[in-house]
Amino acid sequence: MYISKQNLATDENEIIEFITQYSFATVVTSDNGRPNASHLPFVIEKRGNKTILIAHFAKANPQWKELLNNEVLVIFSEPHAYISPKLYDKELNVPTWNYIAVHAYGKAVIMSGTAQMLEVMEKSISAFEADYMTQWNKLPEAYKLKMLNGIVAFEIEVSSFEASKKLSQNKTNAEQQRIIESLSSSQHDVERQIGIYMKKETKDF
Repeated sequence: MYISKQNLATDENEIIEFITQYSFATVVTSDNGRPNASHLPFVIEKRGNKTILIAHFAKANPQWKELLNNEVLVIFSEPHAYISPKLYDKELNVPTWNYIAVHAYGKAVIMSGTAQMLEVMEKSISAFEADYMTQWNKLPEAYKLKMLNGIVAFEIEVSSFEASKKLSQNKTNAEQQRIIESLSSSQHDVERQIGIYMKKETKDF
């Protein structure tokens, strides 16, 4: 991913926080030079100095067979927003787009044992709807095993991140404040979220 110097994000804690909030991602693999992609929710966790991404494919999705072939790319994006040139100081300007995106690279390992697969499922439940765990624990073991037979659980040990925060860092303070005000009053939640990130970014400088 091309990232200009002023938009580069390197704080891993900030990156992990972003992935935790915007956990629905695109996982990209390749087969004989042809890229393939699926859209999956991911759980992220730290294990010592390692960062691990956890997810599962439907077994019917053949992409899981490509996990072990090469390095895997997982793309986390959202939120994003159109930025109108009317918010700038000078008329000689063009529209642009503000966004945050994280690319995670790493090697995948398939979870093959029942205990490992159950652990993946339960980590997903804890991350996305902890209250459901009570119901999950009451389900018959035979039902759980049937569900597990329909998935392929996997983990990716992240070898590197590429993260971009394009939040009008190249604009004047007055322009940034107008953009924040415009985004904060938007009817679209995704644009208001960019406004929140911009507020935090301007406070950091």
